[in-house]
Parts: sequence; structure tokens; C-alpha cells
Amino acid sequence: MPDSDAMKGARRCWVLLLVLAFVQAAGVMPAAGYGAPAAPSPHGPAQGRTIGVKLLDAPESRRADPRAQAYIVDHVAPGSTIERRVEVTNESAAPMHVDVYAAAATIAKGRFTFAPGRTPDELTGWTSLDTTGLELAASETARVRTTIRVPRDAAAGERYGVVWAQTGIPKDRSHTLTMLGRVGVRMYVDVGPGGEPPSDFTIERLCPARARDGRGEVRARIRNTGGRALDISGALSLSDGPGRLRAGPFSADTGTTLAPGDLAEAVVPLDARLPDGPWTAALTLKSGLVEHTARATVTFPTTPGGAGAVAASASRQEHFSAPVVAGLSALALTALCLVPSRFLRRRR
Repeated sequence: MPDSDAMKGARRCWVLLLVLAFVQAAGVMPAAGYGAPAAPSPHGPAQGRTIGVKLLDAPESRRADPRAQAYIVDHVAPGSTIERRVEVTNESAAPMHVDVYAAAATIAKGRFTFAPGRTPDELTGWTSLDTTGLELAASETARVRTTIRVPRDAAAGERYGVVWAQTGIPKDRSHTLTMLGRVGVRMYVDVGPGGEPPSDFTIERLCPARARDGRGEVRARIRNTGGRALDISGALSLSDGPGRLRAGPFSADTGTTLAPGDLAEAVVPLDARLPDGPWTAALTLKSGLVEHTARATVTFPTTPGGAGAVAASASRQEHFSAPVVAGLSALALTALCLVPSRFLRRRR
């Protein structure tokens, strides 16, 4: 009877370990649907003529990086050539013509900024497409091959651009203006010899405030301390509030992009019904595989437009990249699996 109970206990342990292994493996996989695969369009849809665009390829070395699944992100040596496929879909119920082209972009004031029209830059001069026009039936999809040839004498540094898919309604007797709609895939191409510059950032401070509409908000000052541009996203959680209340997570205002060395502010809007505090705030921000958490005790101001008090300075929490987390999880599971094996041998 004792041996039977031991066997049952061992089987339960193995089931638990299998479940744990599944959960750990799922936890380090890139999240599906990271952000939007296409850059936001500065133009509205042209009267229901909707198009979609997404990137199909990523470098082998970036398979775990969610940014590389959405955007063309790469580091190449001078004289290199890279290729990516972009899928364009006619999401409307009518056929349409779609123009495909590359245009310039910059990073300014914490935003990835699109140049007007077909403005060129150095990166677009290196970029060619295997087609510049598509005739798509309703719900039809086509693929466009994008080739970037970097000259041998290219200077080191990161360049930005967008591969656009654009459709529109031309001028006629009933339309005095040309209506355009475009969506695109961003390009972040870094040029230089040797390995890629590291990506990193710091959260320098947290500041509670109250917006003019009465809602509380937390503002975080972020500095890009690495050598590559970053797209910052994240969320804030509040705990230990009045009456031990908890709130969140609240999403940070999306759209913050930092060039190397840039400093910007990310804003997390909150619910206007939240008490003033004090609260323990935990803000987690990330870009690709780089992630940091800052914590502080905050009290929101009572009047709109004011800044609140921070009772404790923000502290950064170290982050392990996905491959490191996977390795640690595997080691932990291996150690745990030894326990039932030794237990069974001892009972036998």
C-alpha cells in the first residue's frame, strides 16, 4: 500500500512538471499580434477602399524579437544586401489599384515621423521593389519583394524609412480632391562593421500628475542609452492604495520612439475615479526584448494641471531576455525532474 501511494504521488508530480514546462515554454514565446504590423497612416481610408500590409520575413537572429516581426529591423555591414517580403491585401469588396513605394522617415521629439508623399532619403535610395503597382481583386493578396543594397562606402549609423502601400480615388467631376489612403512597414536599418550596437534604455523618473480633464496620469522620463532606435510600450499597475486598493494595468500612451541618445516622456492615463493615494506604482516598459520596471510611491494632486508627490525614488528592475529566461526555466525543470526519479528509486 505505501508503494502504491508513492507511485500515485510520483505520477502527480510528473503531471505538475509537465504543466509547468508548458506554461514556461508559452511564457517565453513572442506575443502574437505585437503592436500593429503596419505603421499608422497619416491619411484616412479612401471611402471604404481598405488595404492591409504586413511583413512576412525576419532575420534568423531576430526570430524572438517582436519588433522584427512587425518592422524591417536589421544591422548590416557596408556592401551588404538584405531582402524582405511585404504582403499587401485588398480588404475591400471592390477591385483596386495599389501603388507600392519607399519613402523617408525620421525620429523627432519621441515620434517616428513620416515624410510627406514620396520624399526620398538615403535609405530609400538603397531600396528597390520588384513591383511598384498592384491590381488587386476584392480580398486578393499579393507579395512585394523589398531589396536593400547598402553601398560599400556607406557611413555608419541608423537610417529610417517606410515601405508604403497606397490607394486612392483620383480627381473627377464629382471629386475635386484626390483622396488617398496608405499603410506601411517601417524600416530601421543600421549600418556598421562588426556586431550590432546594444539596445537599452533607462526610466529616469516617475511623476504623478492630474490632466486638465481631471484624470490622474503618470509621466515617465525615458532615455535611450543604447545604439539603436527603440519603440517603447508598456503598462502601469497600482497597488497598496487607500484601503489596500489595487488598480490596473493601465496601458502607456503608445507611439513613443527614441533615437539613440534621445530623451522623451511616456504618459500613462488613468481613471478619474481613482483616489489620490498614496499608491505603489510599478511601470514596466519594453522595446523588443529589452524590458525595465520602475517603482515608486506616488500621490496624485487634487487639482488639474498639477504635479503630485513622489515619496520614493524610482528603481530599475533588471530584465532577462527571452533566450535567457528559456534557459533558466529549462535548468529549473531539469532539477525538479530529478526529485521524483530519486524518490521512485528509493521506494523501489
